[in-house]
Amino acid sequence: MDILDRLLGHDTWTTRQLLLASQSLPDDLLDKEFDIDHKSLRETFIHVIENMEIWTDLLYERAVQDKTGNTIPELLERLSIVSRDFANLAHNIARENRYDDCFIDTLDNPPVKKTFGGAIGHVITHNMHHRAQIMFLMEKAGLKNHIEGDLLSWESNSFGWR
Repeated sequence: MDILDRLLGHDTWTTRQLLLASQSLPDDLLDKEFDIDHKSLRETFIHVIENMEIWTDLLYERAVQDKTGNTIPELLERLSIVSRDFANLAHNIARENRYDDCFIDTLDNPPVKKTFGGAIGHVITHNMHHRAQIMFLMEKAGLKNHIEGDLLSWESNSFGWR
């Protein structure tokens, strides 16, 4: 397993675990606003998944599609779909050694050239940043027993290396 496999696997698994841990929360706690970036747990989860969907569309150089479904089960489904698409794309780029090749970010005004490798790294690090916020919001909502979310814990859980 290479570093890309580890980072992609950890990214999806950790987001999924946090969504699963949050599914027991009532809507009022999922939507409770705090003085932090996207304000609520639900909005932060939506932001993470939408960001993956948008970057996946940009990297595939296709029109950005609006997705719907913001309940926890719907977000889990969206995460499954986009994670698979993003991982397939990232693996193709790695296999073809195209990390330094460019695509056009058509959402920038004016559109800007960006590297595939930079965008892949951005999605993974962006998600980790917001998962830290999610963990903070989970604790504010009373969910104090959640995963730490680090890569070594993912690896240990995934492969039984304890």
